[in-house]
Amino acid sequence: MSNANSPQVRVFLFDYGGVLAEEGFTAGLKAIAAGNGLAPEPFFERATEIIYACGYVTGKASAADYWQLVRREFPIKADDNALNHEILSRFILRPGMIAKVRAIKKQGRRTAILSDQTNWLDLLDRRDNFLGEFDPVINSYYLGSTKREPATFMETVRIIDVRAEEILFVDDNPGHIERAAGIGLQTHLFTSETVFGREMEKRGFRISDER
Repeated sequence: MSNANSPQVRVFLFDYGGVLAEEGFTAGLKAIAAGNGLAPEPFFERATEIIYACGYVTGKASAADYWQLVRREFPIKADDNALNHEILSRFILRPGMIAKVRAIKKQGRRTAILSDQTNWLDLLDRRDNFLGEFDPVINSYYLGSTKREPATFMETVRIIDVRAEEILFVDDNPGHIERAAGIGLQTHLFTSETVFGREMEKRGFRISDER
């Protein structure tokens, strides 16, 4: 969060799912569980661990590999395409957040993405055409490490090429926020567009009413 002594923000670093878009992975997995008569929370927790453990998040496995491993533990009936659709269709871009991103850029600040996504992020961009608003786009699928690892934030700072304290990281995951803050990034734990807009107003960025 901000304070009077915070260094000036030069780069706004956004998470994708849960910040720029609705969290499709969580909602999709819970829908898959419900459609197959499974308890949503245990299925979500285990399926999340599998996607990290199998290497799909870091580009070491494919969606087919991931779903195969999920099927080994759960009686899932749909084919891979249908399962992917359950996830991707629920990543709904938030127009208000994209408007805020554009307003931030108009005020001379850079915007970037750091996401623990797979090649799904590329598919979502083909559908919604949003990645051009951000530079760089840092995706765990290509980086080879995730936000579960503090080293990922160190590498992100190197890629962005400004001081860590000049980056504001916006994410909805408290653990990711904690790791980012641990290496010196400014942080905002995202809970809603309204709260984010108010926080940016406090920092001197007039973005709440931009469209």
